[in-house]
Order: sequence, then C-alpha cells, then structure tokens
Amino acid sequence: LKDTPVTVLHGDGSTTVAALAYDSRAVTRGDCFFATRGTQSDGHDFIPDAVAKGASAVVCEQLPAETARGVAYVVVPDAAGALADMAAAFYDHPSRELKLVGITGTNGKTTTVTLLYDLVRALGYKAGLVSTVVYKVGERIVEATHTTPDPVRLNAMMREMADEGCEYCFMECSSHAIVQQRTRGLHFAGGIFSNITHEYIRAKKLFFDSLAKDAFALTNADDKNGRVMVQNTAAGIHTYSLRTMADFRCKIVEMHVDGMLLRIDGQEVWVGLVGRSNAYNLLAVYGAAVLLGLDRTEVLRAMSMLHAVSGRFEFVRAENGTTAIIDYAHTPDALENVIQTIEEIRTPAQQLIVVCGCGGDREKEKRPLMGRI
Repeated sequence: LKDTPVTVLHGDGSTTVAALAYDSRAVTRGDCFFATRGTQSDGHDFIPDAVAKGASAVVCEQLPAETARGVAYVVVPDAAGALADMAAAFYDHPSRELKLVGITGTNGKTTTVTLLYDLVRALGYKAGLVSTVVYKVGERIVEATHTTPDPVRLNAMMREMADEGCEYCFMECSSHAIVQQRTRGLHFAGGIFSNITHEYIRAKKLFFDSLAKDAFALTNADDKNGRVMVQNTAAGIHTYSLRTMADFRCKIVEMHVDGMLLRIDGQEVWVGLVGRSNAYNLLAVYGAAVLLGLDRTEVLRAMSMLHAVSGRFEFVRAENGTTAIIDYAHTPDALENVIQTIEEIRTPAQQLIVVCGCGGDREKEKRPLMGRI
C-alpha cells in the first residue's frame, strides 16, 4: 500500500495477500479484490461474493454496510488507480528494472514497437513486446487479449521479462488504456508520439504528462499536434521529421516495390519496408534507439535487416505476376496512406484493385469516409 493514497483502513493492515483480482469470479482464497467501477457494472456490488470466496482484503471507494471479520477493507479515492499502483508494488516494480518505452498515436504503433523489439534483438539484447498483435517475453509468445493488458497482467508479464533478463520492453499505449489508468504506476524510460487523426488527443497527451523528468518524449514534428502532445511533459523533448528541422531527420531518396533508400542524419540506409508512413516509423525507431543510448552506426546497420511487420504493407506475389499488398489499415488516414504509397510505386500499366473492410460495430462513422477514399 505504500504508493497508494488510502482514506480508511478497516481491519488488519498486515493481512497477507496471495494475488490481485478485479473480477469476483476469479477470486480464490487469500486474494485482494478490487471493487472498480466500470461502464457496465460496479465492483462494489460483488464485494460479498469476493469475501465468500475467501478474499483476505478488499480495495473499494466506499465501505460496505456489512464487513466480515478477518478481512481488511481499504477505502481509496480511486479503485482503478489503486489497482495500477498496487499491481506495480505487488510485483516489486518490474518496469524500473527494464528500459520501458511506450508508443501512442493513431497509426504506426504496432509497426514501431515491433521494429524496436526486432532492432534491439538484432543488436544482441533481450526484450519484451506488448502490442495489439502479440505479447512477447524474450522470444516466448504470450497470447494478447487487449492492446494494453490490465495492470495486474501487465506487471506480472514485466516481472517475467525482468526475471528472464530482458533489458528493454516496447509497448503500445492505446487511448483506452491511458484513460483506464492501465499504464499508471509504470516507470517509462521514454515515450513516442507517432501521429493523430480524428480522436483521443486529450487521452494521448495524458501519457506524456505523466512521464518523469529522466525520461525522453520523442514527438513527430510534422504532425500538427506533435508539439501539443509534449507541451506539459517533464521529460526531455526530442523531435523527428521528414519535412522540417528536427533532432532526427530523414529523407526518402528512392522508393521501390521491395524497399526504399533513406538518408537518416546524413547516412544512407536501404530498408526492406515501403512507404512514407514506414519512413516515419523507422525514423521514430532510430530516434528512440539513439535516445536509449545505442550506437548510431550499429542502429542503422540493424535497421537495414528489418522486415515489414505481418499485416502491415505486407507483399504477397502470385505466379501470374499479380502483387497483393495486405494492410491492417483500419482508420481513414491509414487507408489513404496505403493507397498513396501504392500510387507512388506502381507502374502506369498496373491496375489497382482495393478490397476494404471495416469490422465490428465500433466507430461506424469511419465507414463512409473509408468508402469515399
């Protein structure tokens, strides 16, 4: 409890806790149950169930009318925040043992975290990865459920990373995760802002507002919200750009179907990825790697060995000469970037056919925009 603001402690504060749970169905004997308030239900309604299952402690925002003997009730101003703070403490603050970098923005998060993970591994380091697609502890794959897992799972996974000798962890930070305080209590070595199109500016800015002064904040100077993101951060601010003066600069020298030649900080490097959006992603990777203290020349050498992330501008060639490009573009901006990139590299003789989907019932307002594009 040492990092958690407590209003009332009712019962024995020296109670031993076996595990942390915020779902009463998952509570087993000796667990600490967190009564968090969600959009669908209120965890306070399930306190009696958790106690009946053997919870040794309950963290809540309101003391229940009836309390059980032998159970510690901890009243806090914010149960969701307490869950994040206590999860970090329960697993002995694993993020402090890692160089943890968070990436937020509308497009490019998965590609950037995955390329950073591949880059440091190519340089001989062990690393962890938390992305929409997969979680990795070293080379071991852990099934992904959310873009950013809940604080208990996140800290448990980072504890495994630290114990298994990982030096780095690269993590996507979605707007929902930031607002739901899943990233609270974590110590970030740095944060990267990719870009923003139509949503969540305030949520993403909260991430940078919470960075410590010993961290770095690397922002895209070509995005009109790039400066806004870091205006209140305590972290050291650094910029990257393809169009203007910045700490890290890049120019696309040549672009082909199978890769592009980039000039980064005056050095030319051939990369096996295509498109302006990937030039931004790679420049963010380069900047973050340098800010983490890695050697510039070694970073560029490792970048030349990187490949496209699965489902991100991924090429498939058929025997009849047709080229298919698979991309996870699920925002209007991302779809437009993909089509513009193809227009830059296709020959006049090649016909372009687009198959576009917009899955699920979320964000229906995007569909007419994507259809128009």
